[in-house]
Amino acid sequence: MSGIDFSDWQRAQQARFETALETALPPADTYPARLHGAMRYACVGGKRLRALLVYSAGEALGLAPARLDSAALALELIHAFSLVHDDLPAMDDDDLRRGRPTVHKAYDEGTAILVGDGLQTLAFELLAADAGLPAEARTDMLRHLARATGSRGMTGGQQADLEAEGADLTLAEMERLHAHKTGALILACLELPLAAAQASAEAREALGRYGRALGLAYQIQDDVLDVTASTGELGKTAGKDVDANKSTYVRLLGLEAARSRAAGLFAEAQAALAGFGPSADPLRALTGYISARGH
Repeated sequence: MSGIDFSDWQRAQQARFETALETALPPADTYPARLHGAMRYACVGGKRLRALLVYSAGEALGLAPARLDSAALALELIHAFSLVHDDLPAMDDDDLRRGRPTVHKAYDEGTAILVGDGLQTLAFELLAADAGLPAEARTDMLRHLARATGSRGMTGGQQADLEAEGADLTLAEMERLHAHKTGALILACLELPLAAAQASAEAREALGRYGRALGLAYQIQDDVLDVTASTGELGKTAGKDVDANKSTYVRLLGLEAARSRAAGLFAEAQAALAGFGPSADPLRALTGYISARGH
């Protein structure tokens, strides 16, 4: 990345995010203390890729990071809520997340449900209350976040994923499912900075193409890692999708074809940034970092 050390940039943005998160989450002793302690527990760890996407997209659009702290927080809180609910016995029924017991194991199932509810609503509260953003931009950002999270986005994708257990989906059906389950929230990481910047139609089109390609590549990569990485590497139980008889890209395409499909989509994402100058170098480098991840 020309003129910029990506590792330094990444550490700086992650540190910025962790400081903002510490301030945004209610203190652990806030009434009711068990709920707020569990909300904090749910937010520990992770790569903060969604926050990094928000900040790097903002740089590409000429926005200062301070303009996007609430967006980064909102997306990471929604992501954390989705993981807490995804791990529940009625969903994927997992005992391990980010190398630690899942929230319903560390606390209890009822608390885990409420943790998800609390994190989701806090995400919207933080974004709505950000006085550093114009009202019109905030409204647009809230609309994108709600759509990405709701029945026509991530929540709908989770429902489709439940219905697909044991089924043999076509490639088109798989891509539709994961455009909702995984891709919608990743696309929102581009849509919120675009709304904050009140960006041009050209920028919206380019970063929209980028986000859709990256979201699908990320899910295919997850399916590959589920069968190639260990539980220790993943920080969650490896092989869960196979054990649950889920439709995955590896099951549908085979391991090497799935890897090839993901690589092609990462290349499409990089190509979508061709119209941006050096300001998009953090986004380009982040894309390379994501494509090389091992967990």
